[in-house]
Amino acid sequence: MSKIMTAREAIDWIQDGMTFATSGIAGAGVPQYLLETLREKFLETGHPCGLNAIFAAGAGARDGRGGIDRYALEGLIATCIGGHFGTSPTLANLIRDNKVAGWNMPQGVINDMYHAAIKGMPYHITKLGLKTFVDPRLEGGILNEKAREIGNIVKVVEIEGEEYLAYKAPKLDIAMIRGTTADKFGNISLEDEALPVDMQQVAMAAKACGGKVIVQVKYIVDRLMTDKVVIPGVFVDAVVKCENPYDLHRATLGIYYDPTVSGHGFIEESAVAALPFDAKKIIVRRAAMELKPGAIINLGIGTPEGVANLCAEEGCADLINMTSESGAVAGIPMGGLDFGAVQNAWAVIPAPTQFDFYDGGGLDCTFLGLAETDPLGNVNVSRFGTGITGCGGFINISQTTPKIVYCGTFTAKGLKETVEDGKLVILQEGKNKKFLNKIQQISYSGEFGAETGQEAYYVTERAVFKLVKGGIELIEIAPGVDLQKDILDQMEFKPIMNDVKIMDAKIFTDEPMGLRDIILSKG
Repeated sequence: MSKIMTAREAIDWIQDGMTFATSGIAGAGVPQYLLETLREKFLETGHPCGLNAIFAAGAGARDGRGGIDRYALEGLIATCIGGHFGTSPTLANLIRDNKVAGWNMPQGVINDMYHAAIKGMPYHITKLGLKTFVDPRLEGGILNEKAREIGNIVKVVEIEGEEYLAYKAPKLDIAMIRGTTADKFGNISLEDEALPVDMQQVAMAAKACGGKVIVQVKYIVDRLMTDKVVIPGVFVDAVVKCENPYDLHRATLGIYYDPTVSGHGFIEESAVAALPFDAKKIIVRRAAMELKPGAIINLGIGTPEGVANLCAEEGCADLINMTSESGAVAGIPMGGLDFGAVQNAWAVIPAPTQFDFYDGGGLDCTFLGLAETDPLGNVNVSRFGTGITGCGGFINISQTTPKIVYCGTFTAKGLKETVEDGKLVILQEGKNKKFLNKIQQISYSGEFGAETGQEAYYVTERAVFKLVKGGIELIEIAPGVDLQKDILDQMEFKPIMNDVKIMDAKIFTDEPMGLRDIILSKG
């Protein structure tokens, strides 16, 4: 029997109350055509309704463009377990307004929850998440009252005297994933895709649960060669050809197809955009001074992405191995609408495999965003005010990497700065302080980091802190700033202070800083 059908025929398999999972990160690997068809059917008929959604990585854009926001309709979704909601603002608002029960779990942990389902295990057991907001003794990852009424999906267990978290494996009825080409047997290739993300794992989890797997593709052929097949046809129940690929089957949200993204070509390092000389570049420059030759690193979204640009600009990208939680190994990570994609990658592996590598301590150093920090060095990047962002892969990466460099401006909202004669000048202070007595949510536990011997730095444009026993220590300040007025008065707590030095003058000069030599000096 042919597995090829229309999107509407495949979506008709989804019945009220079912649980479904989708693949993708940002715009890569997201089955946009299938999700749009699901949305259209619900708007026309009111069914299927009361569905339970699960996804690992944030899928979509911050402006609500595409991704999982396509199914963010009241009544269509009843519950949602997700890794990151910052790229799906409509869905985040439904959870905020208590119209959809929501849970936020670490991205890599959700991948492992799928893995537990594949093996027929009831839980995935790990130390990841201990002492963060997903620990049930804190919040259990629960995002609203509806979810609280249903209860925890994670619990604390003790094994041989040590504490672990046990995350409940999902029972999937439907998987909606994406590929490039399918043959008549349902075999799937990914040649035009930016990333394989978690497509294969989501499919296997659904099949193991007795569910159906629907795959969106651009092309259909009679037979695929064996070496091109990434998802075997035995994992696939339905193949749907996308009728509007330019809009609904793009490699990323910003790119329809690019050979340098899909691994079929390379670009010169000089083609990578240089960062403008501003506060972000100052932060990135100081952060990059923590690099060592041969280091395997990860870059988070936002300011940390600039490390890739800086290394290309300074001609030293060859000295380090950049990786992405999306599965890319080496190369130049992209940002914005292309987040997750990588140019000049050595290889691109499934995201769950990448997280296995991360969880096992494979990284030497990671550069992550800095939003809120408290006296103990705890960091919040996942929830602010009534908004719901989510942790993404932050918890997996921050709890398993020996060296962490948090990157962000010292204050936020309205901050204006410039550099004059090698000195930082604060023209207008940001309205929001980031160094607080109490943060809203613990995405990273400074206590956990101190206990496990992590090396953690908190790098801003005007000050650098280091995690030490008992809290964070101020170790450097920018030339030109006033310690009391520009730093201590802009914090709600007084940091540990011993020997405070001036940040390297090279950081504040609008010319190459010799990063290659700095990195090699640490070899």
